[in-house]
Amino acid sequence: MAQGLVPCGHGNPCTIGDFFTMLHRIYNFLVTMIATPLAIIALTVGGIILMTSAGNPNLVSLGKKILWAAIIGLFLVWGSWVIINFIMEILGYSGTWHTL
Repeated sequence: MAQGLVPCGHGNPCTIGDFFTMLHRIYNFLVTMIATPLAIIALTVGGIILMTSAGNPNLVSLGKKILWAAIIGLFLVWGSWVIINFIMEILGYSGTWHTL
């Protein structure tokens, strides 16, 4: 059975912990289901463009730009986990945040 976005309701009262759990689920969805697959597609496309450029400087430049953008994007997305995790620990949240 699929897990819902909001962990409370249907007779269960909502707490502040449920709010943080909801934020965790949203973040996991964005990182694992959207950002990472898009970066993998961008890395693949950039690599294919580089391999098929046949020395064309415009295509080589485009392939490198795509590769660097995908790599930087992955570092930003996964680096944001470190920042968010740090802030959540400072706030005292010790729920299921560490299960990425």
